[in-house]
Amino acid sequence: MSDWIVRLIEQSGYFGIALLMFLETVFPPIPSEVIMPVAGLEAAKGEMLLWAVIASGTGGAMLGNYAWYLLARTIGIDRFKPLIDRWGRWLTIDWPEIERADRLFERHGAAFVFFGRMLPTLRSLISIPAGLLRMNPARFVFWSTIGTAGWTALLATAGYVLGRHYAEIETWIGPVSTAIVMLIGGGYVWRVLTWRPKS
Repeated sequence: MSDWIVRLIEQSGYFGIALLMFLETVFPPIPSEVIMPVAGLEAAKGEMLLWAVIASGTGGAMLGNYAWYLLARTIGIDRFKPLIDRWGRWLTIDWPEIERADRLFERHGAAFVFFGRMLPTLRSLISIPAGLLRMNPARFVFWSTIGTAGWTALLATAGYVLGRHYAEIETWIGPVSTAIVMLIGGGYVWRVLTWRPKS
């Protein structure tokens, strides 16, 4: 997969990085774990500036993050009530839990968004509950940007430091990402098997 990413970054520069990171937020199978280390490698070769690589990656990702947020905010949580009432078991949630999540998000939404930006799969999905639960737009953008910048900076700097050995990043980030995804999947299966409505 990384070959065409390398070519696009080489040919399109900062715009290519921003585009790839935008696509990563709307189509998660395009991995930031490959995009940003490759971009960091280009900076190590002197083709780009590291700070501009990080800024481009962050900017592209934030465009996608905000698009998901706006879409979810426009739809609104109330329109999901019939869906939750009907498919609550498979969603492992009922309406009282939504109301509790709304209160929890009001108090701790910044932390959820910030740390969510650094976790595989959740990086893209965290925008949806933030939008559905109508998190303040300025707070969403602020904490999303910080979390996204931290993740892109980590990956780009790793590619920069490792130079041509950037593939080594995947040898440890790949398994960690897979383990987190499996943990999330296992947690969902457990919730389906043990969930009971609280209403």
